[in-house]
Amino acid sequence: MSVLAEIAIYVIRTIGSLYLLLVLLRFLFQLVRADFYNPISQTIAKATNPLLLPLRKVIPGFYGIDFASLVLGLLVQALVIQIIFFVAGYGFIGVFNLIAWSFVGVLATFASIYFWGLIIVIIASWIAPFSQNPALVLVRQVIEPAMAPLRKIIPPLGVIDLSPIVAFMILHVINRYLIAAIAGSVNMPSGLVLGL
Repeated sequence: MSVLAEIAIYVIRTIGSLYLLLVLLRFLFQLVRADFYNPISQTIAKATNPLLLPLRKVIPGFYGIDFASLVLGLLVQALVIQIIFFVAGYGFIGVFNLIAWSFVGVLATFASIYFWGLIIVIIASWIAPFSQNPALVLVRQVIEPAMAPLRKIIPPLGVIDLSPIVAFMILHVINRYLIAAIAGSVNMPSGLVLGL
């Protein structure tokens, strides 16, 4: 593969992954009922509306779950994977592989969102525990619903909260073993999506 092809793949994967991140954040914001009027929520809504609103006309939400965002995420991931294969000179991918690999890419992105979100929440709890920064507010709104069940099982020991350690262990198992096993079972090439 030529250097130009490698550069093109890097750019395509990065831009595609960033847009996929926006789409999946929008899904999570709606799922956890995050503040829609937060300036970051508004920016993500504006960036994703052109592709998401037409999809919502044919794919309705159900019980507060925005299935159109999930489908858009899968479509974005599938498009990025197919373009990477074209640039690499491999042509079309079979439909089953494309769907399966897109599913793995979306799962890996969700795992990354929670991993980095948890790190941000932990650091912010040390250096800016009462900050109302719009980004921190949204990160807390996404992370806290996932942490609440863990805190019921492992309550804080005074000022020490062990639940983030358990959350990191769970995320590590999901990313390193579960998602990797799914990727292996569908013969997904490594490095095709970010995080794998």
